[in-house]
Order: sequence, then structure tokens, then C-alpha cells
Amino acid sequence: MPSRIPALAFIGGGPRTAGVLERLAANRPALFEGPLQIHVIEPHQPGSGRIWRYDQGPGLLMNSTAADVTMFTDSSVTCDGPALDGPALATWAAGVLDGSIRDVPVFEPHILEQLRSLGPASFPSRQLQSKYLEWFFRRAVTSLGPDISVTVHRDLATSVQPASGDHDGGTHRVQLASGTEVAADVVVYALGHTDSQVEPESARLSAFAARHGGFHAPPSYTTDVDYSGVKAGQDVIVSGMGLAFVDLLVLLFEGRGGHFEERPDGELDYVPSGAEPRVWAGSRRGVPYHSKISSSLRTPVDRPRYFTADAIDALLAEHQELDFRAHLWPLIAKDAGYAYYRELFTGYPERVLGTWASFQARFDALDWYSSEREELAAFAVPDRSLRLDLEAVDHPLSGCAFDSHDAVQRSVTAYIQRDLDLRTSPDHSETLALFMALLFVYMDLGRLVPQERLNARSQQAIHGWWHGFFSFVDSGPPAHRLREMLALHRAGRLKFLGPGMWVRTDESSGRFVAGSFQSPVVVDASAYIEARLPAASVERSANPALLDLHDAGLGTEQRLLTTEGAHSTGKLLVSGNHEVLSPVGTAQKGLFAVGPWTSGWGAGAFARPNTNAAPFRENDALARRILETVAASVPAPQPN
Repeated sequence: MPSRIPALAFIGGGPRTAGVLERLAANRPALFEGPLQIHVIEPHQPGSGRIWRYDQGPGLLMNSTAADVTMFTDSSVTCDGPALDGPALATWAAGVLDGSIRDVPVFEPHILEQLRSLGPASFPSRQLQSKYLEWFFRRAVTSLGPDISVTVHRDLATSVQPASGDHDGGTHRVQLASGTEVAADVVVYALGHTDSQVEPESARLSAFAARHGGFHAPPSYTTDVDYSGVKAGQDVIVSGMGLAFVDLLVLLFEGRGGHFEERPDGELDYVPSGAEPRVWAGSRRGVPYHSKISSSLRTPVDRPRYFTADAIDALLAEHQELDFRAHLWPLIAKDAGYAYYRELFTGYPERVLGTWASFQARFDALDWYSSEREELAAFAVPDRSLRLDLEAVDHPLSGCAFDSHDAVQRSVTAYIQRDLDLRTSPDHSETLALFMALLFVYMDLGRLVPQERLNARSQQAIHGWWHGFFSFVDSGPPAHRLREMLALHRAGRLKFLGPGMWVRTDESSGRFVAGSFQSPVVVDASAYIEARLPAASVERSANPALLDLHDAGLGTEQRLLTTEGAHSTGKLLVSGNHEVLSPVGTAQKGLFAVGPWTSGWGAGAFARPNTNAAPFRENDALARRILETVAASVPAPQPN
């Protein structure tokens, strides 16, 4: 028995911490067999944490099906630790119902009803997901074994300080809001999505609204905002049409007592409660995220054919720095095109000319951005609407000049209906092939491309444009949410402003004014909601522990040198091993950080099964690094 038991503290106890705990249990026999104290500091329920907590609107859903959500590092994951297969959410729900999974608490009646109605293709409520995540956390804790103690502090960490020399405990002191102090040799910041202090422009807009008796909601996690200031019948300008927008519509309409009824033709009608506002929505693209897909592949999508380890190694050998647009994106685009056209040829030969074998042979030899490749697609796919144009996918209304309000409405609603037709039809599985190709690349990018070999412009592009494009195409809402948007539009409750949205304030009227650079339509309203998450910012973090990490000089924001000068990503600078780096780039001993607010690749906390998912690779590598650090902190036994 060592003279002192080492300690590990997690700041944050959501799904990321749960995943790392499971990996600690899996890797511990090979790396550290001694006793260990673990502290999990989380003000919300451990396992689900803040974002996935049970206490949120029951109408809020995940944007993944139950079959596509797992917390387990399955056998597809390339990692040094042992694999652990386990139930995805759909299988877990079935196991709870049939009694094969018994280590669950007594669930509320409405949760039991959700379990009974859940199928692999269902979109679960976030409340149900919270139960799965909390079960996984408890399971991970149990798997650690009897000589590891896990203490959960339902508290908020406020700072981490190096221990003074007269302490014989851990090397760090974690201060909690309650006044409690936790000693730890290793501290892991695993905070998930965090808020930032309001940006100056948003603060100005809030002050404007307060001054004129209006309403303004700055970027925030949607379910944490109090929308009671938005009154029945009031016009509301909304910027952003991503997932935060989808949640906002649920809260402002169904959350206020309205409901949808299905018509004989399958379309929806919105039945108002009388408590809802009227929403005017716009964004940079002017359209919502793509619908989730309900078709099945005719031909399975293989792992990337062009964006491969060999291709990246060849680029690294040729170039000191890689450029995302010049070197990586053409390979990604070609992989997307390969999967798309392969499914089109093999699944729907009546829509193409020639054979897949002949098309593939020519396609392999051509660059994606070449006139020869465009000519090949034009000849082989006579219907222009079926040819893949990734730039048009990214900006579907680019170049459109709308001459009236009605023209904007017709264009946006036609786009949404076309998206539903393509993505919910069994006869357009090429959309699913595109989805899978992008997903595979998204998962592989951080594994294949050393971040330090990317130029600054590319770092921005990956965290900005590439993540946004992938989310737009692959991380959209369930199809019925888009059908609900159309129903709200038909009911006169949702209007579209179009692409290139702008918003300004008018002091003379005391109202917000909004429009589009591609339309003459201008509207004004006393309420304005910025429907998006706040941008990452360590310097302006609303989390006290993260802000203290920066202010104490232990951590720093990632700063890049771009053609426009120095640029801060707002993210915490970490090493490839998730070590917190100081302002001069040295690793802070015993401090680690992982999550979307770090300079790492920012993978989520859970993923689709059997995809060699990035978060599980990260969890395993981080757990092994933690165990090695803990082992090194334990003094070797002295000979007798």
C-alpha cells in the first residue's frame, strides 16, 4: 500500500467524463494497479451533466436516432486499450423493458412510455438520453473496482491552484463554490459546451432592448434562456436556422400549448394555442439544416478512398505546411463525390448513362475541381439536379435575387420541401451515401492530419467552415421538424427573411430592423433572438474555473498567425495529449482538458456505433495518459 493514495479530479461530470472513466477502468490493469481517489465535480446530475440533463422540455429531441447513439468504445475503435462492446441507446431501452438490464432506477411513467414506443429509427427525447447517460456513468464507476473511490461533488469548481509546499496531499487544490477544497494530483477539465460572457455587440443589443422595453436574447444554450419576455402575437426576429433554431421553435410553439395535426395527405397543420409569437427567421444561408435521412443504402459506403493515411503522408512529405482548401478539401470532396455517384450508379442505373466500372475508372484519374470531372458527371448524369455540386449544397440560394417577400417565401419553402423529398424518399439514397462519406472523413481528419502541420488559415477553416458545413449536411434535425416548419409557415406563424441576413437597431422607433442582402424585404420588431451557441472564449468564459485557468496564467487561448494578422480561436490551447499548455507553450504538469472549447479536434462525447469514432479514440488515449501520470506520481516503495 503506497504511503499516499493519488487523486484525480474531473471538473465537469457529463458524458465526456463518463467516457473517460470507462476507459480508465479498461486500461487500468495494464498501466496502474494501485488504489486511486477520483473526484467528479458537477453541479448537475453526473453522466448527463448540464447539456443533457433531465430537467428540460420533454418536447426537445436528439437529432440522432436511437440506433446511432452509443457510449461504448466498441471493436471498431482504433486505440491502445481494450474494446468494450455495449448497448446503443435503442438496445439499452429494449434491455430495460425486457429485464436484461436491471441496474436502473424506477423511471417516471412518461419515460417508461417513451421506452415502449422507442425503435432503432426513433429520435429519442433528451430526457430519455439523460437516463442512458446516467446509467452509463454509474456502470463506469462500478467497473473501476473496489480499490478506487469515486466521490461526486454536486458543486461548481471555481479555480485550480498549485498546492503549497507544506501540503502532503495532491499537487493541485481545486476550489469549489461551497468553500470545499479538493486535493488532486491530476485535474481534467471536461466541461462540455460552456457559456461565454456576452460579446460587446450582443451586450449593445441587449441594452438597446432594455432601453426601449423590448426583448433580446444573446447567443446561449436555448433551453437555458427565459423567453417569457416574448409575448403572444409579438413579432420576433431570429438570426440563425440551425439546431438552436429548431429547439427555439419547439419552445415557442409546442412549449406554449400549440400542437400539430396530420392531414389526410400526410402534411401537418399547426393548431395554435393563442400564446405564440410570429417568427421572422433568417441566416447566412437562409435555410435550415438538412433533414435527417430515412432511406437505406443500396451499396454500403466504404471508408475514404482518397482521403487516406497514405495520401496525407504523401502531402506531409511534400509540404512543410498543409492548407485545408488546397490540399485536404479536394480529397474530401472527391470522396464525397465517389460515394454519391457510386450509389447513384449502383442503386438507380436508369438515371445514369454507362456503367459504374467505366465511370469509376475515369473518376479515379481526375481531380474533383477539374473541367474533365465536371464533363464526366454531365455526360453520365443527364439530370442536372442529380449532379453533386458541393458549393451549391453549401449555399443553396447563392446568386438568387428576390424581388419580393412572396418570392423569398416560395424559394425557402420549396427548398425545404425538396430537401424532405430527397432525404425521406427510399429512391434517393445517394443523399445517405454523401452523409456517410462526410461522416467518415469527419471522424478521420483528427486522426490522420497532425494539427501542428496545418497553416493558420486552415486551422480557422477546419474549426469554422468545415465544422459548419458538416453540421449543415450531416447534423440536421429529424424530418418531422422541417415538416413542422412548413406547417408553421402555412399558419402564418413563421416567415423567412432569406440568405445574407442582416440586423440593425433603429433608435427613432426603438425597434430591431432586419432584412437580407438578396431581397428588398425589411421587417421590424421589438424582439430579437440570436439562435446560436456563444463562440468559444477562454478569456471571456462564463465558467469560473476556465476563466481562472486563463487569468492565473496557467492556460491560454490558441492564437494563430493569419494573413490578416494574429487571430485567437477563443479555444484553450492544449497539446496533442490534451495537456493544458501555458502561454509560452509548455505543458502544465497534471492539468488536462478535453472538449469542444479546446484546440483539439472537438469531437462530441458520444457517437454512432461501429464508426471508429473520434471521441472514443480520444477518451482512450486521455485515460492512458492520465494513468501514466498517476503512476509516475506514486513514489516507488523503499527497500527494507
